[in-house]
Amino acid sequence: ARAAIEAAQPPYSQDDVDRMVAGRMARQSVFERDPAPAISFVLEEAPLRRPLGGTMVWRQQLERLLEVGRLRNVSLQVMPTHREVHSGLDGRIELLKFADGTAVGRCDGVFNGRPVSDPRQLRVLELQYGTIRAQALPPGESLTFIEQLLGET
Repeated sequence: ARAAIEAAQPPYSQDDVDRMVAGRMARQSVFERDPAPAISFVLEEAPLRRPLGGTMVWRQQLERLLEVGRLRNVSLQVMPTHREVHSGLDGRIELLKFADGTAVGRCDGVFNGRPVSDPRQLRVLELQYGTIRAQALPPGESLTFIEQLLGET
């Protein structure tokens, strides 16, 4: 997290870097909640190959992805770079569904990147995310792929 944030241009102040790193690390607690929420990720292959922060940091990141990807409540998938196009090229998609039946979502490339809660707009995001998941490697193959990357480091 620190290496990625410190790479930003123009650079953030050291206080901002420290605050942003602390925020990212605090969000890791989502994996330790009880009851554990169902979490699904699709990650691009290219950033997984980038040794951001040096080889040891890169290895630790890959190891952490494997650890998280093996949790029962997590589905982690990799979008291979050999996919010419996919529905996620517009940017990040976030969908949050709550126990009370409400939901909110956002996508960098749809609805001007603004959060939406209208069921019709959420359906668009759900369909887009479903297509992305169908185009990505299945979870088991994704973990195997990350293990292979780790073996190459």
